[in-house]
Amino acid sequence: MGRVEVLQLLVSAVHRFEGRPGEGVPPLPDAELVTTARVRAGLGIVGDRYFNRPAHRNASITLMAAERLPRGPAAADLRLTRRNVLLGGVDIDAWVGATISLDCGTGPVVLAVHRAARPCAWMDTTLGPGARRALRDGGGVRCRPLTDGTLAVGPAEFTVVEPAPAKH
Repeated sequence: MGRVEVLQLLVSAVHRFEGRPGEGVPPLPDAELVTTARVRAGLGIVGDRYFNRPAHRNASITLMAAERLPRGPAAADLRLTRRNVLLGGVDIDAWVGATISLDCGTGPVVLAVHRAARPCAWMDTTLGPGARRALRDGGGVRCRPLTDGTLAVGPAEFTVVEPAPAKH
């Protein structure tokens, strides 16, 4: 497929967005934005809130395209969307059902793209009014890691390992 950019990585041990959006945005620590993230096959990102959670095994890593953000890539901040990987240069939402890989220079991390990551009401609070609607078909994807590896901020090679099955 080609070169993409891993713009941000978020690893957070806690959920953060709890309660009602009208109560305001909770503190979003800078330390949750990291430059590298260790991935374990079938488990997720080491240290993340969804790591080794049985209910989230098919959705333990979330990817999002920076180009889909309502204010564009320049205003990108994964702490506001709670996705794990922010990519530039690929419409990741188009790959639901496919198996992809991201190679940040240390070997490919293979991911099964299972389903869309639906935006929630918090998006209107964190990104601005209308963001939830704007991200309805572009809120990112939820993936299951199929291999161990490391993701890193910077250039990466994006490959479609197996396309999504044809819809009948």
